[in-house]
Amino acid sequence: MSRKLENSELYRLDVTGFKEAKKSPIIIILDNVRSLNNIGSVFRTADAFLVQKIYLCGITATPPHKDIRKTALGATESVDWEHREDTLELVNELKADGVRIVSVEQAENAVMLNDYKVGAGETVALVFGNEVKGVSQEVVSASDTVLEIPQFGTKHSLNISVSAGVVVWDIWCKQNVQK
Repeated sequence: MSRKLENSELYRLDVTGFKEAKKSPIIIILDNVRSLNNIGSVFRTADAFLVQKIYLCGITATPPHKDIRKTALGATESVDWEHREDTLELVNELKADGVRIVSVEQAENAVMLNDYKVGAGETVALVFGNEVKGVSQEVVSASDTVLEIPQFGTKHSLNISVSAGVVVWDIWCKQNVQK
């Protein structure tokens, strides 16, 4: 029989410890995400996997906001973030710095997530899009890779916060297998 652990038994980092910890070579870009709950959930995922930074672009709301805080549960204080008006401009800056831009979208020539290979030591910026329109076409076109999460049911997509959890976990695992 298993006993649920108390929070004190989980030995998690505090905010200072998180800030000082070595980060995963993962960046998250939210391209015009509307839902405050989705934004907060992505912050929690970013905290869980020591993501370097979240870029909140376009209409994506920024902390502090009570609805972001409600789902982020403090992750807006631990995870580094920045707002940018123009997603494409940010993508081009990151590419110039050697960051691999990976849009998560259903598109022609998309690579299925299970087939995607991560380069050793490569920093990856994962772009997640608007709940209705997805990642903008101009950002998809500027991306180095487009990833698709395989799905087998009747629905056409996953919620953006679910997609972020699935993809960040997968990339994190692939990066850490190489160590």
